Amino acid sequence: MSELTHSLINPDWPAPASVRACVTTRDGGVSLPPYATFNLGDHVGDDPAAVAENRRRLRDTLDTQPAWLQQVHGTHVADADPAHVAQADASWTDQPGIACCVMTADCLPVLFCDRAGTRVAAAHAGWRGLAGGVLEATLERLGLAPEEVLVWLGPAIGPHAFEVGLEVRDAFTDLHPHAASAFVPGQRPDKLMADIYALARIRLAACGVTAVYGGGFCTVNDPRFFSYRRTPQGGRFASLVWLAAR
Repeated sequence: MSELTHSLINPDWPAPASVRACVTTRDGGVSLPPYATFNLGDHVGDDPAAVAENRRRLRDTLDTQPAWLQQVHGTHVADADPAHVAQADASWTDQPGIACCVMTADCLPVLFCDRAGTRVAAAHAGWRGLAGGVLEATLERLGLAPEEVLVWLGPAIGPHAFEVGLEVRDAFTDLHPHAASAFVPGQRPDKLMADIYALARIRLAACGVTAVYGGGFCTVNDPRFFSYRRTPQGGRFASLVWLAAR
């Protein structure tokens, strides 16, 4: 078993046997500091050859084809296609052997599947995308009844580290007033501490999706993960979900 296999995190959710998922960590790659070692982002200043080798190791270890995205903190949901890097913040597929993939370093990665194990999706949810409706857009593209959807919230910035301005709270409470419960006063009068996991659960529940798992990570305080707030010049880790080849 490779070093990379040992460093992967497997989601704790009741997904059917046909659904596979994992999250990478900082370990198992060839990138040099400050991207050490398993940086998968090709837009952060790392050596392109190192990124390519890291992505090759991931592909070979998982025996699936990741569909990389050019993420822009928006709400567009693409069809997962390993041959085309779409400008989108989520992707979905019903085709085995293609991994929906998002990269993060504090933003929230959200993985989706259906109880029948026939469709999967992954979404990149920074606060702008989350407030803008990227999770709702992903659910719409999946085209499933809410009770058929399982969701896993991957590693993101924790509620004790996510300091935001008042405008962030307003972006959520304008549509869902009860989202105010996901914010508490910060150390400064013009700042709040936000719980991005709670905000995601509120948005999903509003769509009727209540089978939501995961959360409880903090990328800022957990050295296994890249964190933009901890180290602005650094790498990106990936969260992937796919259907096993039949």
